Amino acid sequence: MTWSNQEWWPDLLRLDILDDNAAELNPYGEDFDYAEEFQKLDLDEVKADIQDVMTDSQEWWPADYGHYGPLFIRMAWHSAGTYRTLDGRAGAAGALQRLPPESSWPDNVNLDKARRVLQPVKLKYGRQLSWGDLIILAGNVALESMGFETYGFGGGRVDEYKSNEAVEWGPETEWETTDPERFEDEEVGSLKDPLANTVMGLIYVNPEGPYGEPDVEGSAANIREEFDRMAMDDEETVALIAGGHTFGKVHGADDETDVGPEPEAAPMEQQGLGWDHDFEKAGMITSGIEGPWNSTPTMWDTGYIDNLLDYEWEPHKGPGGAWQWQPATEEEREDIEKAPDAQDFDESEEPMMLTTDVALKRDDDYREILEDFQENPDHFQEAFARAWFKLIHRDMGPKDRLLGPEVPDEEFVWQDPVPDADYETVGAAEVAELEDAILDSDLDRTERVKTAWASASTYRDSDKRGGANGARIRLEPQRNWEANEPDVLADVLDTYEDIQAEFNESRDDDVRVSLADLIVLGGNIAVEQAAADAGYDVDVPFEPGRTDASAEQTDSDSFEPLEPKVDGFRNYIGDGDFNDFYGSLEERMVDKAELLNLSVTEMTALVGGMRALGATYGDSDRGVFTDDPGALTNDFFETVLDMDYEWEPVDEDAEVFEGFDRATGEKAWEATRFDLIFGSNARLRAHADVYGAEDGEEDLVEDFVAAWSKVMQADRFDLE
Repeated sequence: MTWSNQEWWPDLLRLDILDDNAAELNPYGEDFDYAEEFQKLDLDEVKADIQDVMTDSQEWWPADYGHYGPLFIRMAWHSAGTYRTLDGRAGAAGALQRLPPESSWPDNVNLDKARRVLQPVKLKYGRQLSWGDLIILAGNVALESMGFETYGFGGGRVDEYKSNEAVEWGPETEWETTDPERFEDEEVGSLKDPLANTVMGLIYVNPEGPYGEPDVEGSAANIREEFDRMAMDDEETVALIAGGHTFGKVHGADDETDVGPEPEAAPMEQQGLGWDHDFEKAGMITSGIEGPWNSTPTMWDTGYIDNLLDYEWEPHKGPGGAWQWQPATEEEREDIEKAPDAQDFDESEEPMMLTTDVALKRDDDYREILEDFQENPDHFQEAFARAWFKLIHRDMGPKDRLLGPEVPDEEFVWQDPVPDADYETVGAAEVAELEDAILDSDLDRTERVKTAWASASTYRDSDKRGGANGARIRLEPQRNWEANEPDVLADVLDTYEDIQAEFNESRDDDVRVSLADLIVLGGNIAVEQAAADAGYDVDVPFEPGRTDASAEQTDSDSFEPLEPKVDGFRNYIGDGDFNDFYGSLEERMVDKAELLNLSVTEMTALVGGMRALGATYGDSDRGVFTDDPGALTNDFFETVLDMDYEWEPVDEDAEVFEGFDRATGEKAWEATRFDLIFGSNARLRAHADVYGAEDGEEDLVEDFVAAWSKVMQADRFDLE
């Protein structure tokens, strides 16, 4: 076996996660427009086709109860349910469930069969229907076919064709294990960022209970932390679990059958299918837990809630050898209504519960919600419909990105809405007038650059959140984030608001300017000034049309995860108390670049340019390797490459360094790991060679302007 560079040098900074941002990995080609293709679909026809395959049990993989609906719901749930708020990664977009590692997670056992059942539908519609949309739509069709009224469906999920290597899943080297390193302190309530699932290879929590023990109190705490990291409150959590467990069953008919390897380890002749076994009823070995939750596993009702609340439950080891719960007395076991056997309708099965189910009953807050749902089935229906819609669309971004005839009219606060402009946006003449007003103000160049960056760089391509549109930098919590230097920011915003008010009040037409546009415009003209000071005449593209969101349109709590703990582009290092898996400052910088959808080249140009502009946190001199800060020069790269200096860490943390003149021994510079990585890492040094050369400055200016514009317009979905 040939080792990779990463295996030879485990501490080597991983830059390959940025390569996908610079490459076209779509087999349909770079001109492919999925949104345009999706709009050609007859969605009713697609849903009818899904309905047909869903109720046509296949001999090679028989459907439980003759209906694949519960399996499709699980497939859709497990696709969307990987989403986590802390970095916005995973979720249904991209259909990553069909790629490793998700394709082979123990929690996704036999979902390979669900996708294979749907294969004819995918083949029929080809490029017009992505796997990402098909998987989620199949879940909706399944719910509707069993009597549930969904809230709607929005398409637009573009498939990925390569695993997302940027997703950090945890330190474990085995599935279904829990490494202490996964948690900061104890298991409950202390998952390290950005994790959401509490067990490697499981979507959420261990259904048997923490560490595989029937601990209902610990299970409730795990559920609350995990669903909070999916941006779900208690009612949404209970609605999702109760609604999902209304359908289908779990499979663990015995604990002796040998189950074959997962898809990614299966032999070639299985053609991508895994978990092969010889049990006489196909599909009966999945989680290891056995049984349905109620007597009507293909019907929407309150049967799950009724069983959970109306009976007492005790733990026992089921036929699959796993902890599960049964009615506590023989009388209750005889009394509870049985479900038909999933394959032999002449036989019956006794309902069961998971430790995670009983945890809902034993937790006071969760139980109160369950009791309300039981007394008010209409509320249960509405709560599950809304929570399900949020679950399957949470990673899609603004409502305007959703496609198709079933997108609901309602706009949810979790979609980070911005208002439609009820005015005419500024044109070239008005932009020139505003530029003059900004230049005549007391705002200096660096303040304008930092404010524009702080506003726009909140964008995350993972879930399309953040960005400059909406000007949420003026709202809580962003205006008080430490990285944004709140006192300075307040003065900058006051000045921009004065310019905005004076301009808008002076108009005798319908033209107005938003604060969001002013913030970006101010940064853009600062970059143009900096380039001019270095001898280059550039125009930074500016597209007006942003609007200003209100506090009512902003869920301040959900924006907390976007707060930067560090920012390599501004050379900002927070308090250093990082409860996460990133081992160095430079890893955090690369992670931020990946979320901004930047390539290695774009990241390099932005860091070097921002240092030249002096746009550092607190106006620090760290990394500002120039005697002429404010001009867009290549001085940063010249100094990084200059062997006239030697570097020493200031303490054992080796996060901050001092640079000394080799000839005089005098301190010349101060730098962080964010800076020196461009000299120590071979690949980044290769880029520094380009920009630091005598003929490299013009390339730097050109690349910086392009990368800056990309960040400033990253959230302008209206321009796509």
